[in-house]
Amino acid sequence: MYTFDDRGSNSITLKPEGTASVCRAYLEHGFQNLPQPVRLYYFSPGFRYERPQAGRFREFHQFGCEAIGEADAFLDAEMIDMSWQFLKSLGLKNTLLFINSIGCPECRPKYLEVLRSYFSNNVNELCPDCRNRLERNVLRLLDCKQPGCQQIVNQAPKSIDYLCLPCADHFQALKNYLGILEIPFEVNQRLVRGLDYYSRTVFEIQPEEEKSQSTIVGGGRYDGLIEMLGGKATPAIGFATGIERIILNLKRQNIPVPAIPAPKVFIACLGDAARNEAVKLTAALRKQGIGVISATSAKSLKAQMRQANNLKISRVVIIGEDEVKAGTALLKDMTNSQQETVKLADLPGLLK
Repeated sequence: MYTFDDRGSNSITLKPEGTASVCRAYLEHGFQNLPQPVRLYYFSPGFRYERPQAGRFREFHQFGCEAIGEADAFLDAEMIDMSWQFLKSLGLKNTLLFINSIGCPECRPKYLEVLRSYFSNNVNELCPDCRNRLERNVLRLLDCKQPGCQQIVNQAPKSIDYLCLPCADHFQALKNYLGILEIPFEVNQRLVRGLDYYSRTVFEIQPEEEKSQSTIVGGGRYDGLIEMLGGKATPAIGFATGIERIILNLKRQNIPVPAIPAPKVFIACLGDAARNEAVKLTAALRKQGIGVISATSAKSLKAQMRQANNLKISRVVIIGEDEVKAGTALLKDMTNSQQETVKLADLPGLLK
């Protein structure tokens, strides 16, 4: 993590992800007293102190969703479906969904014991990082990307073979729901995710042509995290996606990003009284959800019309002294140069 001492010699760590912060907010603001599950989302920067590479930066931005307070596997499927449909809505193609179950505090200790024994018998063939993980967090050995460790990892015991009955039933229910939702998936016994708070379901969505380094969406259950932060035992599941990673994949697939909607109306005015009416009309149109650009300073009408044309705005409202006295405005269609006189009071409804 990105940790350093500030000017007061306090040790500061920048937020590496969003889930723990959301769980803390859930506790601090009494969300456990609301009808469960509580569905939340966030958009936030994160920081990790590691070597920058394609799709991986020291500062990045996450969009994430969390559903806290329910253990039903349907919620796991709902989260996966949401992330799957989100990527489809962007136009991303050829994505793969990988799922796994890493068990719970009841069944995982036995699996970790078997896993540690297996890797200890092959310790001389492991990379230096994996030798350290063997004592610290043996589960992370399954996530190693070093070629020298790949063959050993591929033959390691599988977590799904050591699940207790409740965890096995939960995983089977998830697979059943994904079948009903017609979301294709592959069970990947090496999938453990990189954070220690996960339990039961873990999942990732990856581009077909890439390795896990370019995972677009990752998530899973963290049924023990709320309790770890001081609350009562509370099941929860969530996912996060990196915005930079999504952009990278959109570029790789040559998918154009839709343009930001342009303003629909330009207001041109001449004189102080007309300026006051323009200010009122601008506010009224924006309250109707209509994008408006209002001319500023004492530009000539010709200059204002040129500005509207350069902005490619199709409707121009023109207010002068005569229009103020009559309570009207000229509404010009820039696509065909036709214009009509309209009552000022009718403009918001007409333009909407």
